[in-house]
Amino acid sequence: MRTVTATRYVTPLRDGGSLPAIIAADDAGMYVLKFRGAGQGPQALIAELIGGGIARALDLPIPELVFIEVDDELARTEPDPEIQDLIRASTGLNLGLDYLPGAVTFDALATPPDADLASRIVWFDAYVSNVDRTPRNANLMTWHRRLWLIDHGAALYFHHDWTDWAERSRRAFVPIRDHVLLPWADRLADVDAELAARLTPERITGIVADVPDAWLLPDPLFANALAQRAAYVEYLVRRIQTPRDFVEEAIRARAALV
Repeated sequence: MRTVTATRYVTPLRDGGSLPAIIAADDAGMYVLKFRGAGQGPQALIAELIGGGIARALDLPIPELVFIEVDDELARTEPDPEIQDLIRASTGLNLGLDYLPGAVTFDALATPPDADLASRIVWFDAYVSNVDRTPRNANLMTWHRRLWLIDHGAALYFHHDWTDWAERSRRAFVPIRDHVLLPWADRLADVDAELAARLTPERITGIVADVPDAWLLPDPLFANALAQRAAYVEYLVRRIQTPRDFVEEAIRARAALV
């Protein structure tokens, strides 16, 4: 992944619970910056990074992810004390997504999604346990007539409490029944084997390797960051093994709609 440096705070995105912001960077690009010092902490950035890496591995449409270096000087010209504090709490390495100018919130009624793409996105969200792709908050954008996935900070919620993480890796994802694209996802069984085959242990290990050590919070279950990183890999590898209950649950949930 590339690393850029934030040079200008442009505007907050107050629709997001963690108060992300549009920033300008030293590569002349514009990015949506996710702050490490936000209330959800670095684990939201880990979920965003791993979720985004998996989405890319599955060829799903997601804006480019970059690391963003933030200096506390960025807060000097910001008048809002809350944002000043957030910037100062996030000094160092943060995460950003390429800003999609002119993108609009996805409206399934106005533009029904393609069944194949809908099935792939539902499969992906069930795999990473993403609770935040519902009709109330779809986290999908339309840009240049194409669907784009954003905001995976609520995925992988198991890492907020590592108790029984190995056992939980095999569980179905019941909240998939609330997925905004589930009504159109009628090819889940067809795409299952292909998507699972893309997520080899080597591919998953490479994705998790991108997580900075500084984002891995100390946990009594792990001796060090290396052990915690290995647990992420094992969780994701175990989850992809057959039988995949998360796929069967999604198929059942889809059948209950028709």
